[in-house]
Formats: sequence, C-alpha cells, structure tokens
Amino acid sequence: MQIQVNSDNHIESSIRLEEWVRTTIESTLERYEEDLTRVEVYLRDENGDKPGPHDLNCRLEARPKGHQPLSVSAKGDTLEQAIDNAATKLDHALEHLFGRLQGKPRAAGKNQPINKVNEDALEQEFLENENAVING
Repeated sequence: MQIQVNSDNHIESSIRLEEWVRTTIESTLERYEEDLTRVEVYLRDENGDKPGPHDLNCRLEARPKGHQPLSVSAKGDTLEQAIDNAATKLDHALEHLFGRLQGKPRAAGKNQPINKVNEDALEQEFLENENAVING
C-alpha cells in the first residue's frame, strides 16, 4: 500500500511529519494492506494564518483494489487529532465495504486479502463434497 501525503501552503511539511502520517495510517489500516493500492492524505488549514478551533482538516482517499475510491475527512484542533480521526473514519468505512462484500465483518488483525478468505471457504466446501461423493 502506497501512502502519499499532500499539504497546503499553511501547513509546514517535513520529512518527520510525512513519516508520522504514514506510520499512523499504516498502523490503523494494516489489516487492509493487501486490499489497498494507495491512500492519499490531504492536510489543510482551513483558516490559513488565522487561528480558530477545528480549523485543521485531514482528508483521506483510499483506493481499494477493484473498487471505487473511498474518501473521508475529519477536522481537529491539531493535525494529530485530524489525522487520527480521519484514519479511524477510514477504518470504519473499509470495515463496512469489506464486511458487506463478505456478508460479515472482517476479524481484527487478519492480514489476508478478501479473496483468500473466500478461496479457503470454497476449497473446504469442495473437499467436503468430494469426500461425501467418495464415501457416499
């Protein structure tokens, strides 16, 4: 999964910030690593130079393999809040997408692509049917 970080002119981008953002996104979405091609991160200060509450915005666009992109955004008083909130929202959106495709939510911590789970279930069903025919 590729993670690309973009920021507007009012947010000072640095290698340290980009590494922190990538680490946060990777750790939050690690169970979808095989199912995502890319995650785009857009950091924005909505009020520019003027201070104000909840004026930092993080928008995440995830590109699931074989599906339309998903986009979520979240605001916060700090970049950390905005990024954490957006990552949590994206995790829930992906849980909903992949859970709907499988008919049930994915187990936390599983690091298998969706199709691998389906293949395993089909193989098990095939072997059970084959044994029933042979022994039947």
